[in-house]
Order: sequence, then structure tokens, then C-alpha cells
Amino acid sequence: MVNLLNRLPRDRYRHAVIALTRISDFRERVERDDVEWVELRQPKGNDFGTHRTLYRWLRNRRPAILHTRNLATLEGQITGRLAGVPGRIHGEHGRDVHDLHGTTRRYRWFRKLVNPMIHRHIAVSVDLTRWLERDIGVPASRLIHIMNGVDTVRFAPPSANARAPLPPDFADDDIRVIGTVGRMQEVKAQTFLTRGFVRMIERRPDLRRKARLVLVGDGPLKADCERLLDAADARALAWLPGTRGDIPDILRALDVFVLPSLNEGISNTILEAMATGCPVVATAVGGNVELVDDGRTGFLTPSGDVDALADVLARFFDDPGLGARLGGEARLRATQRFSMDAMVRGYMDAYDAVLASTGAGPQ
Repeated sequence: MVNLLNRLPRDRYRHAVIALTRISDFRERVERDDVEWVELRQPKGNDFGTHRTLYRWLRNRRPAILHTRNLATLEGQITGRLAGVPGRIHGEHGRDVHDLHGTTRRYRWFRKLVNPMIHRHIAVSVDLTRWLERDIGVPASRLIHIMNGVDTVRFAPPSANARAPLPPDFADDDIRVIGTVGRMQEVKAQTFLTRGFVRMIERRPDLRRKARLVLVGDGPLKADCERLLDAADARALAWLPGTRGDIPDILRALDVFVLPSLNEGISNTILEAMATGCPVVATAVGGNVELVDDGRTGFLTPSGDVDALADVLARFFDDPGLGARLGGEARLRATQRFSMDAMVRGYMDAYDAVLASTGAGPQ
């Protein structure tokens, strides 16, 4: 969303960002000064007052398009229809742990109920596109597949001193740094990566001197990862700095990026790691299989298979040139297939199509 706000032409689109709770610090990454920020401050659980506030805001501002994202905001489409918003778009960017495969009955029922109110569904992966059509009953004519794009200038290979963001003992020439970036929630499964790292050094004690683990992000799994590392006497081999604002530099400092998720749409962090020239090891779930070319730009592993992950990670130590070869191919794939311009054009075309079909003009 930040990339779209920064790149869609000012003379064609104005934007308001509505948060169910509060606006996070991602706001600082938005370069435009004409974006309106709205906090609904919804308490935990369902709250009718939140929708009353949203309804009043929509009636007052009269936007041409309401664009919701993922299940948590889907009910906003009902409010948008009641408020008379002419163009309504819903995006699916991935599933959370409470409905990993989109099979929970009440969620499917609710999606089917709201489906007729939505003019276009946007899915970031082929997996999500097929699911919307097959399981939710969205007609192909109202489905749009738009891959995420990556800023290949901001996320570019290192030029010098790539290890600078890391602790000093992570910087030796013979060290290989394995890492991930993301919110430390159950669906992101950083504990799986931690177990894989521990399994690798248990099998290969010689790698204790060469292997380091970086887990960037905050959330409930952070403490779980720390306990796993403590139990394996491997806490000194890991760095868990919490949330960071220098993610491009962090990615450039890694030798291997790992995404151990239980499910994914199209992962921005995979694309960002690829753009920095970092090889990617990811679980073979959701949209990950659309991004990682197994054996060429990185490796895909079965979700939850700790032994398989440990084996793949060890390969980067046994073949010192493997990371550079895969990373070079990853950078090439990111620049050729996942451009930011293509993503922005896709969303512009979707917005224009909805405006044309509904007769909603500029406001």
C-alpha cells in the first residue's frame, strides 16, 4: 500500500487510509503530503460503533472507491455499500493462522455473502486467485491477479560494508548469516526456522563457529525462539533485535534469507531479499512457490519439516559459492519479473475499470 500511495499519479488519485485501530509507523514511509489518515480505534472483538463511524466518514467524504484488504476488513464492504460508495474493491494478500487454507466454514460463508457487493477482487497470487474462483464463487470476470512489485533501487545488492547493521561477532569472513524479517506471529513460524538452525548445529557441531541466526521483528513468538535457543545453548549465535527501521541494510547483511511461514500470499520480504541479491529458502506454501525458483534462486522446503530445513541450510556452508550463485539469479528474477511499475499499472487499470463500470467520476 505504501508503494502504491507513493507512485500512483497525484493528478488522478487522492487517498485516505482508514485503520480499524490505529495508524502504525508505516505512515512515515509515505512520501505524499495529501493523504488523509483515519483511525477508527476499534476495540477488540466486534464493535457496531466502529461501523457507524466508518459509515459517517464515507457519507461525508464520498470516495469513488473503497478498497479493503483481507478478511479483517471485509465487513467494511457492507458499510461501504450502505454508505453509497460507488466503486468497491477487495484485495486478498494472504491468510492468517486461524484460517490457513481458507476452509473455515463461517469465514467462507461470510465471503460468499459479501461477494456480490464487490465489483472487483484482487489477489496477489495464483493460489489465492484460484481459491476465490473455485471455493468462494467469484466470477472470473471480477477477478484480477496482480503480483506484488519490489523497489529494486531501495532494495539493491550491497556495495560495501554489508555487515555494518549486525553485531561485531557476526562480521567475520567465514561466518554465514541466516536470517528472516517479519512480525513474529504464529503464521510466520519463526520457531520453525529456529528449530531448523538448532538441528543443523546439533548435527554439525563444526558449524557453531560459522553459523549465525538473525530474527528481526517483534511479537509473541520472539520469547519462544529465545527459549529454544537457550535450551540448545545457542543464544550467543543469534541476534533478535526486535523491530528495525533499516530493513534494506539488514537484508544486504544476510547470506541466506529464510521465510518459514505456514502460509503466504505474495511475500514482500521474499521479493525484497531477492532484489538485494540474497538467496531465499522458503516453505513450499501459498505464493512462495510462485516466487522462488527451486534450485536456481533458492530452495523450497516442506512446511514443518525441521530435518529438511536443516539439510538445506547446511548446503550453504558446504558450498561457499552457492549463496552468490543463487543470489545473482534471485536479483535477476526480481528485476525482470516483479517490477514496481507493473504492479502500479495493474492497480491503476483495476481502479479505472471499476470507475468506468460504475460510472463514478473524479471527486
